[in-house]
Amino acid sequence: MSADRVAPRGKLATISGALLAGGRSSRMGRDKAHLAIGGVPAASRISRLLAALFEEVLIVGGDPPATAHGRRVADVEGPQCALRGFVSALAAASCERILVVATDLPLVSADLLLALVAWPESDAVVPRTAGGLHPLCALYRRDPVLAVARARLADGRLALRGLLDAVDTATLEAADLARVDPEGTALSNVNTAEDLARARAAAAAQESRGLGEMS
Repeated sequence: MSADRVAPRGKLATISGALLAGGRSSRMGRDKAHLAIGGVPAASRISRLLAALFEEVLIVGGDPPATAHGRRVADVEGPQCALRGFVSALAAASCERILVVATDLPLVSADLLLALVAWPESDAVVPRTAGGLHPLCALYRRDPVLAVARARLADGRLALRGLLDAVDTATLEAADLARVDPEGTALSNVNTAEDLARARAAAAAQESRGLGEMS
């Protein structure tokens, strides 16, 4: 991270953090931004982590709780999908690199986010697990990626995997990922009631070990 300017309070000033707080939550049946994890709404939990790492934090789309940290950004026009929120985040960010995180990843950790920041630069730096790529917990270079994302949104090509195929993408995976996420929980999506129960149990276990949100 030697090339990144650190602000006086120890936060990175050359990278924006963006939380995508929108989404239909069709499987969950309620707004995932407001789901309590460790007694804190998911959007507040993740944005608090981003605010501890980055000078600029954006809360994009949706109806986030009042306790979420960051500048509110409305979604651009277009179909309700992750790509729309993604385009909105990159367009609003003032930094050339943006760390994008979805609100359904409440166990994301500082170790993982900082590993993405420290990885050799590409247009996109994305974690990959056995379940595949995780484009909504990834670091992006704004100008080249935003141009591609806007074109794909306008054309109705909404899959984020297709976006990654169209830009220079590096991956954080295998042993490198295990070093920063040894329990394999940081990229756990909360899409169902069962996922929520597991996330709450994992957060409680982290809290009991003194890890909490900044683990």
